[in-house]
Amino acid sequence: MKAHSLAARAAFGLGLAGAALAPARSESTRGFDIAAFARLPVLEGGRVKPVDSIARNSLLAMRGHQDAVVDGRTLGADEWLLEAMFRPEVADQQPVFFVDDPDVLGMLGMAQSSQRYRSFAELLARGPEIEQQADAARAVDPKARSRFQGAIVNLYDRLLLYVRLRATMQLPSGPPLAAELAAGDADAPDRRAELAARAFFRPLAPMPDRPADEWRSVGEALAQPGPRDPALEVWGRLGAAWAAQDAAAFGRAAKNLNEIAELRRPSSAATSERELLFNRAQPFYAGMVLYVLAFLMLCASWLWKPGLLRPASFGLLAAGATVHTAGLVARVWLQGRPPVTNLYSSAIFVGWVAVLLGTWLERRHGRGFGTAVASVCGFATLLVAHHLASDGDTMEMMRAVLDSNFWLATHVVTITVGYGATFLAGGLAVGYAVRRRLVREPDAATTRALVSATYGTVCFALLFSFVGTVLGGIWADQSWGRFWGWDPKENGALLIVLWNAIILHARWGGFVREKGLMAMAVAGNVVTSLSWFGVNMLGVGLHSYGFMDGAFKALAAFVASQLLLAGMCLLPPRGGTRAVASPRTQPSARPRAAA
Repeated sequence: MKAHSLAARAAFGLGLAGAALAPARSESTRGFDIAAFARLPVLEGGRVKPVDSIARNSLLAMRGHQDAVVDGRTLGADEWLLEAMFRPEVADQQPVFFVDDPDVLGMLGMAQSSQRYRSFAELLARGPEIEQQADAARAVDPKARSRFQGAIVNLYDRLLLYVRLRATMQLPSGPPLAAELAAGDADAPDRRAELAARAFFRPLAPMPDRPADEWRSVGEALAQPGPRDPALEVWGRLGAAWAAQDAAAFGRAAKNLNEIAELRRPSSAATSERELLFNRAQPFYAGMVLYVLAFLMLCASWLWKPGLLRPASFGLLAAGATVHTAGLVARVWLQGRPPVTNLYSSAIFVGWVAVLLGTWLERRHGRGFGTAVASVCGFATLLVAHHLASDGDTMEMMRAVLDSNFWLATHVVTITVGYGATFLAGGLAVGYAVRRRLVREPDAATTRALVSATYGTVCFALLFSFVGTVLGGIWADQSWGRFWGWDPKENGALLIVLWNAIILHARWGGFVREKGLMAMAVAGNVVTSLSWFGVNMLGVGLHSYGFMDGAFKALAAFVASQLLLAGMCLLPPRGGTRAVASPRTQPSARPRAAA
């Protein structure tokens, strides 16, 4: 590849990344300065975040999207949260709850139709029955719940989240916050205690001379004796302005609240501003789009003008990798943690590793398969991450067992690189299987390059998965007092190491050749996926941080597809001709260096 061509592609990727991450313009909805409200720092889940993150995560959990369509108009997450807190009579009628389980709909007396979104008012009419069924389902072990039981618990949890959001600033059955502030302290102690108990987040930053974690909810501030927090009165004005739909007064109140936050906690205000920028940039969504475009353009190059479209597809892949990398770095910066802290971030990191390795393979071989596999792996892992995001805050506080930056940056990152490399090897082998069925006379040179790349990637995966597993044992020895305990996650990590080692030894010993090597590489996807997600579905062991019953069908379908593709590797090619094995991977009496 020419130097100026590479520079042009790099500039293209950086330009797209810069456009995606550029500061958003001042957002105005019907004249309201929503952007000023969205950046307000609050405390929820043990960390400071912008109100925008609360709104997006909550609406994503309820609806599956970060916006809602109401009466033909798209309602942003921040505007929806304002309605829920200060105009609940309006928000209660908005269809934001995704309900599609047929048994749940039957219990609610609702017919199945194309309308999959229900309002809080509709569901509240059957509230006692929903609560009763949810309580009964909670008495059942999560691993033994039926589909209906899982769906009803999920619906109840989402309703409870909405109820808490509605009661964060004021009780729907009580007076508005401005009126509550005007009432005497002795007028409603029970109401204020309920307000403190229900609040979902804490919007009142501590004074500069108070501890950094001493954020308070509105109910706590109202119940506290002594002088009132001045920010309470501003929040009251903001709520009254939104209820009256007074854009000018709303803008002044939002500006005042930001000034108070910057005066009291400038670092929290700055962090909130950065996270708001990250939320609006949505780099991983942009990455998914670029990966899809790269793959589609590569497919087009197989039919028309490959000399033009193949380099263009690689440019799109480079752009996607750039945006993906920028998003990953931004998360590390925002969290102050290594890149892998939970399943969501591990999906992003695994995809990033596969994309970088695939990009390197494309640079080396230039035959399109690196672009194909990297773009598919990048899109698939970011899609998995997108679905995992619906569980809540993806930058949640660390669990105590993981709260160690050193080991997160060594063991977790190293073994996750092994995951990504193993998946890339499997992806290359999947491309080999599909190519054998679609192409009547596959090019022998491309086949050799594909087999060689798979072999080298397996070597790379073995190194990192082995080192990562050993580092995990050292961490376990320091944390739990034993190097190895046959925990399900430990067993899964060992299986990945053993499987990669078996692939190489089978090839070196001459037990498998081209087709066998590729079939075993595809099977590596099964082993890795079970170690990555399967352990969490078991719900047992020190490494299981949440039972994932909802992903069982998806995992089972993935495993079945990989076994089918592994079998396809062993079938004769479509044209009936014998494939040419790569000289690099011919049987040898002694181990050979990685290709």
